[in-house]
Amino acid sequence: MKKDIEIPIAKDVYVAIVHEWNDEYLSKDWNSYIINNRTSQIDMVLIVSKGYDLSRETSIMRHAIGVVDAKSFEKIELVQEDVLALNNEFFVTYYADDKIYEKRFLFEKNSVTENKLVKIPILEIDGIFAK
Repeated sequence: MKKDIEIPIAKDVYVAIVHEWNDEYLSKDWNSYIINNRTSQIDMVLIVSKGYDLSRETSIMRHAIGVVDAKSFEKIELVQEDVLALNNEFFVTYYADDKIYEKRFLFEKNSVTENKLVKIPILEIDGIFAK
């Protein structure tokens, strides 16, 4: 019976944290984005995020993004500097190709720093991809 269960593998969908200028507060902020590099849109995008380590844990945040068009992105949330010292997990669920996909993305603690920035395709901003 287990051999009959198909578990779809999520591909071409990513989470990145970018360092970008905030005109309102005149500062550079860390923001997380979901990136759809597929040739088709993804629907009913739900994201659950949290920060944690052995002794601390943030509140669990839930985000209903809805639709992310093909070759595009949507902002998830602002990530405060203090939270970057923790492991940051984003659990993404979406619907595409008549199937439900899910994937866990992780930014290990202290891995989001300015010296590790790379150009993020589609966003065209410097940032870091989740593992």
